[in-house]
Amino acid sequence: MSAVVLTAPPREPVAKPVRRPPRKPKPAPGSRRLSPLKVLGTVVVWAFTAFNLFVLYWLLSSSFKTPVEIFTQPFQLPRQWFVAGDPFRNYVYAWNQAGLGSAFVNTVLLVGAAAIVTVVVSAPAAYALTRLGVRGASGMTGFVAIGMGVPFQTVIIPLFVNMAKIGLANNLFGLFLIYVALSLPFTVFLLTGFFRSLPDEMEEAAAIDGASPLRTFVSIMLPLARGGLITALILNLIGLWNETLLAIVFLQENADFTLSRALFTFYGAASYQSEYGGLIAGVAIVVLPMLVLYVVLARRIITGLTLGAGK
Repeated sequence: MSAVVLTAPPREPVAKPVRRPPRKPKPAPGSRRLSPLKVLGTVVVWAFTAFNLFVLYWLLSSSFKTPVEIFTQPFQLPRQWFVAGDPFRNYVYAWNQAGLGSAFVNTVLLVGAAAIVTVVVSAPAAYALTRLGVRGASGMTGFVAIGMGVPFQTVIIPLFVNMAKIGLANNLFGLFLIYVALSLPFTVFLLTGFFRSLPDEMEEAAAIDGASPLRTFVSIMLPLARGGLITALILNLIGLWNETLLAIVFLQENADFTLSRALFTFYGAASYQSEYGGLIAGVAIVVLPMLVLYVVLARRIITGLTLGAGK
């Protein structure tokens, strides 16, 4: 009699549970609808941007035009100098007649040195006010911030009198000292925000290892605050490059002129000779370097300012 082998019925595959995608976060209240205030703000920002782009276009196009084109065709592309085969005539005229060559060198050296020295002096001051537990540091920080609210136009006359007494009223070194002194309040106030936002753990670890405050500042805190230092340096470069009033007051010799000072002198001669194309070209020579610098480093500047607002 043959044996009957019983086999179990095949198992049906067990379906794996389907993983649901993570739930999307709910939008913030009011973000789905465009509020009137948001629409108004967007319109104002884009209108301001469009206006600045239009001014930049007018500046660049006019710098290649003849005086007749500037007044009769202010918004059209330049033509006459290109047809004549001399498109950069206005720039060559401004560069030679205004002495912008030597002025450019003076400005680069003066502004670069003043910006670097300002950051070098401000960094340890800001570190001491925020990280060393100096008694009355908050009051001193507020006292430094007061310097930002004093218009430098109000101190020009006594400053000029005192600088003249020590023989520094008509040279680049005297203007260098003034640039550094007037830039310190803003730079110290800016860097205090960066040093205050840095973590305390690495500084405490350095103190446990026996590092002095000076070594901790140089080896640890300065690399951590590199973004803030670069931001402060760039902002000082832009501000000092565009400075005009102090250069007009404290510089009288053509050999010491900065770009803005040389352009101010060139304005009278160009207006008298109706060389408005050359005058606008001179303005472009002064404006464009800092404009290009800001466009290239805009992201770094914004990131640095945002980091400084951490605490």
